[in-house]
Amino acid sequence: MSTLLQDIEAQIAGVKSAVIRQNVGVVREIGDGVAKIEGLTDVMMNEMIDFGHGTMGLALNLEETEVGAIIIGEYAHIKEGQEVHTTGRLLQVPVGKGLLGRVVSVLGEPLDGKGPISGDAFYPVEKIAPGIIKRKSVSQPVQTGIMAIDAMIPIGRGQRELIIGDRSTGKTTICIDTIINQARLNRAAEAAKDKDFRPLYSIYVAIGQKQSNIARVINVLEKEGAMPYTIIVVAAASDSATNQYLAPFAGAAIGEWFMDHGMDALIIFDDLSKHAQAYRQVSLILKRPSGREAYPGDVFYLHSRLLERSARVGENYGNGSLTALPIIETQMGDVSAYIPTNVISITDGQIFLETDLFYQGIRPAISVGISVSRVGSAAQIKAMKQVAGRIKLELAQFRELAAFAQFGSDLDAKTQAQIERGKRIVEVFKQPQYNPIPIEVQAAVLWTVQNGYFDDVAIDKIRDFQAKLTDYLTNRKADVLARIAKEKALSDPLAADLKAVVTEFKQTYQ
Repeated sequence: MSTLLQDIEAQIAGVKSAVIRQNVGVVREIGDGVAKIEGLTDVMMNEMIDFGHGTMGLALNLEETEVGAIIIGEYAHIKEGQEVHTTGRLLQVPVGKGLLGRVVSVLGEPLDGKGPISGDAFYPVEKIAPGIIKRKSVSQPVQTGIMAIDAMIPIGRGQRELIIGDRSTGKTTICIDTIINQARLNRAAEAAKDKDFRPLYSIYVAIGQKQSNIARVINVLEKEGAMPYTIIVVAAASDSATNQYLAPFAGAAIGEWFMDHGMDALIIFDDLSKHAQAYRQVSLILKRPSGREAYPGDVFYLHSRLLERSARVGENYGNGSLTALPIIETQMGDVSAYIPTNVISITDGQIFLETDLFYQGIRPAISVGISVSRVGSAAQIKAMKQVAGRIKLELAQFRELAAFAQFGSDLDAKTQAQIERGKRIVEVFKQPQYNPIPIEVQAAVLWTVQNGYFDDVAIDKIRDFQAKLTDYLTNRKADVLARIAKEKALSDPLAADLKAVVTEFKQTYQ
């Protein structure tokens, strides 16, 4: 008995009486994933608020008498009059290589049924972008494997290149091709034990997409073996507007971890039109004043603070990069609408996909006239610069002349030759989806076009000629391709060897 008393006395003596200061408020109104809370006097902007039962909210509106908070996750159990309290924390997501190959929610919770995610590092969802001093100019290429892009609208590591066009013109396909191409390059470098190669990890953020579309993307990436180098962040169409609003920021935080640790990452936002709509929905429920097209006044800041987080940083700041490919959907090709013009002005160039070209069978349906890369040939290997400059000029001249030639006027021989060359370039740039082309093959094919070896091939035979030439180079003359890949430039001896190879092939081609 005495031992029991002693235990009780020891426990009583060990009780610490301390005052815990908690900032507690009461839910005044709840609806559509937004709560109005009274009494949270010390709450801070973007602070997490605990609603109990594991549900968290985010303080977005700080008003005189109340706080407007968006709720992350389920809110069916939250009732008016319920007590809530602040946490003193910002919203964080798990980061690190443990996420590779996984499909996660906005908060980094697994959605693929492959068990818990390993990783103890966390990054805040909202973070100030790297300043000017930390940044470094873009000079390393992100090879998409799409010939028209790698030749004419090159993308560099640390760049933000907008992909814009109407629905179903192949915007997502370009991004998926880029992920597949980078995964192939990563695998090849691993197999060759190439110490100098910097792998590029991909993050695909699906915002407001149908579950079936997301499943299709995951299937393609798994089939092509790209999933081990990819992270997929999902806020599907069935998710709340809050999740759709937070998804790109969560993806950017995951990408920043790679950038800070000396690695390169590529992030795809698919798409920011739906992101702006989700933010508009949240803002209107929070009774924020609406501006043009009912979007809130800070919708430009929404996207600029997101995309500015992509950068290439210097050696002293991690020496990594985060490349962004935001996608914007236009209505009937209207690039001058509110959200498209906003994002065009934030990014370093855009790839514009045209519906007319898509239905003519020119795929990828890239409009060379409107598409630009403001980083330009700084992000190309020298071999590509040597062959691509003239090709882009010839294609632009062809577009001008083709419009003129519609009037059926008699054309001189030089103009006729330019039009014929242009038609062949258009054919060469056609490419099936999920079939990226290695950069050395692209350089060899474009050199062949530039030097007139395609000129006497019939238009309907161009694709066949190109396929057989690629096959011949890859299987029989791999040493020439290996030299292009190694030297990254077409020196005179290499060009002479290439000329001999192409001439030899042409004699055998039937």
